[in-house]
Parts: sequence; structure tokens; C-alpha cells
Amino acid sequence: MKIKAIIHPAEEGSYWAEVLALAGCITEGDTMEEVLANLKDAIKGSFSVANSSHSVELNSRIVEIAV
Repeated sequence: MKIKAIIHPAEEGSYWAEVLALAGCITEGDTMEEVLANLKDAIKGSFSVANSSHSVELNSRIVEIAV
């Protein structure tokens, strides 16, 4: 899966990034390499929280969809 993120330069020379498709998915890093690694962790964390925070009713189904 590929997800688009926006990486912004910060005033002090580091970077911060956001994933618009995932509300609240924001991270930062001192270098471009660090912000990219942190983005991967933030995206995985967003999906983990989203998958664990919902209860499934008895007649409901959980499905996986590749996009």
C-alpha cells in the first residue's frame, strides 16, 4: 500500500510530516531519513489504533481490502 504524506521544513532546520488521509497522523524528525522512518511508524500506529478501537457486533464481518 502506498500512502501520500506531506513533509514540511521546520524553522529550526528539522522536518515535520502529516498524512492527510489519516486524521492526527503527524510526526517529525531532525533529518529527512528520520522523518521518513517516523512516518512509517506513525502510519503503522494509526492503523493499529484504528483496527483495535472498534468492537464488532455479532452479525458484522471484518474484511480486508487492498487499494
